[in-house]
Amino acid sequence: MVKKVAVVMGSDSDLPVMREALEQLRRFGIPYQVRIISAHRTPAAAEAFASSARDEGFGVIIAGAGKAAHLGGVLAAYTTLPVIGVPIKTSMMGGLDSLLSIVQMPSGVPVATVGVNAAANAGILAAELLAIGDGDLAARLAEYKAEMARSVAEKDAKVCAEYNV
Repeated sequence: MVKKVAVVMGSDSDLPVMREALEQLRRFGIPYQVRIISAHRTPAAAEAFASSARDEGFGVIIAGAGKAAHLGGVLAAYTTLPVIGVPIKTSMMGGLDSLLSIVQMPSGVPVATVGVNAAANAGILAAELLAIGDGDLAARLAEYKAEMARSVAEKDAKVCAEYNV
């Protein structure tokens, strides 16, 4: 059975950034569920969701949050599934506040963290984690990386032809 990915965000204002994770999950054919759960405004819902995530068929949780950005850590406290934090850019500190909140997890409660607004990378990392036990998914990831390499090689050839003397 294919494991699902939970894409959880603290607010609907995070959705424009988190859509990039959904696009990557669709690219690789990974089923997902999207939720809005606030670490601070709905902590009981966060606990209930994370506590039951494994039994509900999830294999990875992606948590996007801005400002204090405690969502990933709260979810990680209640599950043994891997949690990937996506720090959301904020108007006050440009996402540094979110980034620091997510990467400063205490020992024993890890949250993998991608760059600020890098939800696409979170989707790819979730796919890589699931691919550990799924050869078909691993093959799709290998083809994706090969296509990226081909694209870069084509751009390199074009630039070299145009600018090198």
